[in-house]
Amino acid sequence: MSLHELLKTLRVWSPEVTTLPAFDPDAAPTEPLPLFTTWFAEAVAAGQPEPHTMSLATSDADGLPDVRTVMLHGADTDGWSFASHSGSAKGRQLAARPYAALHFYWPALGRQIRLRGPVESAPSSEAQADLHARSTGALAAALTGRQSEVLGSLDELASVSQAAWERAQREPDAPSPTWTLYRLRPDEAEFFQGEAQRRHVRLKYRRTEANSKTGWVRELLWP
Repeated sequence: MSLHELLKTLRVWSPEVTTLPAFDPDAAPTEPLPLFTTWFAEAVAAGQPEPHTMSLATSDADGLPDVRTVMLHGADTDGWSFASHSGSAKGRQLAARPYAALHFYWPALGRQIRLRGPVESAPSSEAQADLHARSTGALAAALTGRQSEVLGSLDELASVSQAAWERAQREPDAPSPTWTLYRLRPDEAEFFQGEAQRRHVRLKYRRTEANSKTGWVRELLWP
């Protein structure tokens, strides 16, 4: 079967695995964080696999785009947080152009969330605390380092990784100096709720600044 033929056999939001809840944008909160928190909890309750994974889009010094899947580390009034090595591809790109976009897709509920805005690095102490609150495997991966560098062989990876695992088990508070906690503070946030007749509801929040106070404008978008 060709790729084109295979694609024609697939459905989006099959009722066997997807529930499409109603979404009343008039009842949505005045800012995006409470709605994100509610939708995230509902994605977890719906059994959405890995709801905390998200696409992170950045651009390099030449303005060329890049994207990858990363893990959400938290969301609060300071922004949506994720982590990486400062010397990784994403770290270098964020240093050159500290603006990014995040995308969540939760097909169990036919929902998407898009955010974009400036990105800042948290203090190193917060980054290390975040790292040491995670699993031994996460620490071992951070201690392995060299993210995005050219790898000579899988044998080399196995050797360096094994040494990192042993150190992580021996020193659970071992520092990883290049490990960086990033926070994206959205200028825009869009909440997309799929609808069976393709009357999808799209609610967009835009940040406004007036009299040194932050507010949000809400508007509907055509699907």
